[in-house]
Amino acid sequence: MGWNTLDDMELAGKRVLLRVDINVPVDNGVVSDDTRIRRVAPTVADILARGGSPILLAHFGRPKGQVVPEMSLRPLQPALEAAFGAPVVFCADCRGPAAEAAVAALQDGEILLLENTRFHPGEEKNDTDLAAEMAQLGDIYCNDAFSAAHRAHASTEALAQLLPACAGRLMQAELSALEGALGQPKRPVTAVVGGAKVSSKLELLGNLVEKVDHLVIGGGMANTFLAAQGIDVGKSLCEHDMTSTALEIMAKAQTAGCKILLPTDVVVAREFKAGAVNQTVAADACPADAMILDAGPATVAAMADVLASSQTLIWNGPMGAFEIPPFDAATNAAAQQAAALTKSGDLISVAGGGDTVAALNQAGAAKDFSYISTAGGAFLEWMEGKTLPGVAALTR
Repeated sequence: MGWNTLDDMELAGKRVLLRVDINVPVDNGVVSDDTRIRRVAPTVADILARGGSPILLAHFGRPKGQVVPEMSLRPLQPALEAAFGAPVVFCADCRGPAAEAAVAALQDGEILLLENTRFHPGEEKNDTDLAAEMAQLGDIYCNDAFSAAHRAHASTEALAQLLPACAGRLMQAELSALEGALGQPKRPVTAVVGGAKVSSKLELLGNLVEKVDHLVIGGGMANTFLAAQGIDVGKSLCEHDMTSTALEIMAKAQTAGCKILLPTDVVVAREFKAGAVNQTVAADACPADAMILDAGPATVAAMADVLASSQTLIWNGPMGAFEIPPFDAATNAAAQQAAALTKSGDLISVAGGGDTVAALNQAGAAKDFSYISTAGGAFLEWMEGKTLPGVAALTR
């Protein structure tokens, strides 16, 4: 790997500035989903076990450089203590005299939680003066917030330049999984890309066709590709102004030797609701008053063949309107097959993006994927082939 990890650092007696993403949902002052907190627990445990003092830097919400009491990290203290199994001390600033005093008073085995970094306008401006003040608080910088790595902020980029820097365990796992899926993958590689709009995933599709062997396109964006080929998609969600772009992507794929799989049959309905009366028709036979809400069984079978012949899978976006049964059938079937192939050791599967994670959980498939990324924007930008500032800052 091209970056240091905790294994490269001497932690005993060191103050470790640990950038984490604990931007979790809070209802009535109580954390309602602690998934992100639990995912950084191994890094915190590792630092403590090796005699270091974890000092947590994190953002919460979008206070835009103002102190917004409702966006304080203080209410997270009990959830952090429960997940980490160690006392967590809170400090109402992330720089200056109060933070320096809190660091000086920190006892062995304790964790220090500093206040929301975004309470300072310099955070989102990647201000070097703010980063320098933060650097005074630690001996080592450790970034475990891949989900914030696509932003060049003071606590993710500038600070990493000022101290010996490394990736935490979650960041390490994320980077290893993504490098294995797109950097040096086992071939053939298949990408499954779904979701509503081609326009939101233009750069992603353009990058993938040059890196993968098969590109499966589903969801609303598949309708745009069908329309680009002169197929009437009825009242389906479709970006008709993007059809020329869709044709360009298909041409680029052909040049690169990437095979694109589009629906050959579709499930259509006249109402967008659970249990709506529906029928399966050929992709080019959507009635003018109906909308395409899922891929049909022949398409699912073709996907199954592609997955069975693949060594690596990278997945972003559902195949249909997965939130509404029975239009979750294609997503569920493909997800369950990918999970089974992964479990049997025949496939490396990496998935990410909010809707993707929800769809895979709903299909009961997430637990058997090789890696599920909790990072939304950062995962997408990595798939787009972009350099992530927070990762670049850790490069040896």
